[in-house]
Amino acid sequence: MGESCSNPSNPRPNPSRPPHRGINRGKRGGVLPSALAHVAIDSSCPCGNPSRPPRVLFLRSSPSPEDSNSNGEASGGDHRRRRFGGARLRLPRYARLERRPIYLRPSEGMESFANGDVRLLKHRENIVAEDDLDLRWEAATGEPVSEVIFLSRHTAVSNRPALTVHPIGVPHLREDETPPQGGRPGWASLPNPRIGPWLRLLRKIAHSKGLVPEFEVTLEATHHGPIVHTPTMFLEIGSTEEYWGRQDAAQAMALLLWEGFGLGGGDGVGEWKGSDGKNKVVLGLGGGHYAPRHMDIVVKDGVWVGHLLSGYALPMEDPNQQNVKTSEQTIGGTWKQSIKASYEATRAAFPGGEILAHLDQKSFKGWQKNAIASFLAEQNIKIGKPQDFF
Repeated sequence: MGESCSNPSNPRPNPSRPPHRGINRGKRGGVLPSALAHVAIDSSCPCGNPSRPPRVLFLRSSPSPEDSNSNGEASGGDHRRRRFGGARLRLPRYARLERRPIYLRPSEGMESFANGDVRLLKHRENIVAEDDLDLRWEAATGEPVSEVIFLSRHTAVSNRPALTVHPIGVPHLREDETPPQGGRPGWASLPNPRIGPWLRLLRKIAHSKGLVPEFEVTLEATHHGPIVHTPTMFLEIGSTEEYWGRQDAAQAMALLLWEGFGLGGGDGVGEWKGSDGKNKVVLGLGGGHYAPRHMDIVVKDGVWVGHLLSGYALPMEDPNQQNVKTSEQTIGGTWKQSIKASYEATRAAFPGGEILAHLDQKSFKGWQKNAIASFLAEQNIKIGKPQDFF
């Protein structure tokens, strides 16, 4: 790992070398983050390992004058500097990135950058509309993708500076609803097992860089698209243009990628093994968008993170307004659909793991809590108290 590929002309993977990982830049408007990235694997580099499919990073950002010269090349020939929002994503000096175009659409050439088994893809489209990106990468390169990571700008009403991590999906939407920010109604992605370990690593990096307490390092609840078919997560810098341009925040994310993937020669962080005795996985239910009660558990070492459903992702119709006897069967809304889809996706992402539902107790009314507990028992989903995860 950390070894760059020097032969982009050879499209055949070499089983004697580790697989590739990559990064792409993007931008998203609206109230959700506007710059995104995903981990992509570039099969043009003869470093593929069929025993371990590639990984994809995807980042979308607008180019800036100092990033390129008249030929479109990185300034000074330095391919290590890529923009994350308004700031440069700087990797260590020895993190060379080989550049070449990859065509995921006939008319669209995405630049790809390689470093060992990591690939960075760069494009300028709306990331939440980039459905099936992992499948399109495989079709274009012949390599399946094992995980996807998006780098994004985060927007919040509070405008508070933040570094966030979260899974994606819109499992609570009805079939007749149109997702406002991508995805498919009733769908939840496979949560990337790195979410918990990388959140803890990001907290350490942010503290070491003096970003805390100015920046909050936190989880976000499951939300938005695009549709993907491999374990996925978002990493975001927020929450205003002032902070999108903060070089120290971008550097913290760069170090997270560097150390998290073990690009400097280490083992990396967050590989799911499922057989080392630390296999408790949080399925968070209830609470606000930034999952404070679930955060209390996840910040402890050894805890893994699945989907996190905030209150708005558990729509429940108040039975008191329907003049019927309260029971799990009589409470309408898509809350059951949301829990079931999120649980199944989490279980698929953590084979051999023990999935425990953690309820933000104070966020529910009594009838809601009782209905959810009854449904979880019906689905054979265990409820975990904070001490059960350690």
